Amino acid sequence: MVVGAGPAGVAAAMMAASLKLHALVIEAEQVGSKLHMIGALENVPGGWTAGPQLAEALRLDLMRLQETGRCSVVQAHAVSVHGHDDRAELALSDGRLLIGRTAVVATGVASLTPADMAWVTVPPDLVAPPLWRTAPENLSGYTYVLGADRPLGTWLRAHPNATKMLHVLCPPADQYKTAEVADDERVRIVPVSHVAVQPDRGGGWRLDVTDQAGAQKTYVVNTLLNNLGAKPAALEGLVEGPDGYCPPGRQHPRIHVAGDLRASRYQRIVTAQGSGAEAVLAYYYDTTLSGAGSRR
Repeated sequence: MVVGAGPAGVAAAMMAASLKLHALVIEAEQVGSKLHMIGALENVPGGWTAGPQLAEALRLDLMRLQETGRCSVVQAHAVSVHGHDDRAELALSDGRLLIGRTAVVATGVASLTPADMAWVTVPPDLVAPPLWRTAPENLSGYTYVLGADRPLGTWLRAHPNATKMLHVLCPPADQYKTAEVADDERVRIVPVSHVAVQPDRGGGWRLDVTDQAGAQKTYVVNTLLNNLGAKPAALEGLVEGPDGYCPPGRQHPRIHVAGDLRASRYQRIVTAQGSGAEAVLAYYYDTTLSGAGSRR
């Protein structure tokens, strides 16, 4: 069983098929759904220039695997996974329980919202569109960005001709991420320790900012965008670390974790693909070398 049809999940399914194993892929949305948020690719082999291109290629890969009879795809939302001596169990939100020899969990990450952040105070109904889904032509007036996560650099590379200045509110935890955009004249980094957001009477937003030295300043902005990063989309039953990510070495022997879910440092497409394939190989060689051992 493979949970998630992103780069890691599809790589796991393809490796399983090459080893004459059958993969059951469970995907809640669409193949490569998170790839559609990536406007520019530059560190992925294959000549892909944007995430949607790679997502389409993954969709076709799964389609070919289904035609061979080595793969099935279930459109469903997985909620929990558990390992036992002789099987892995996967519970779905519709009440179904799937049982297989092993499970590769590649559910990736979900977007953080302003309400998730201790350094941001926002109204309950605040909607801050994500930076990576915003076209340059839709930016108006003063544009401020909550967070300096790495999609900032991706957005700038995806829109090389954009001229709008992005004022990026950067907490201490994001400081190291700004190195790749430090020389871009379209970015102004605003170091902060806290930001309080309120609607402005004239439209837009009022930001009461406390900088990292404790000084306070107020900005009135037209556009406010979300670039706060991601949190692990862990299923119930996985063993989580202090940061919420799921270290592979701490899981049940029948549960393998692949892709971005492993740790924040591994959030790269190529490493996700490698980990998905590796998870299946680990299971295959374990069962092959142990014969009809307990994990089979």
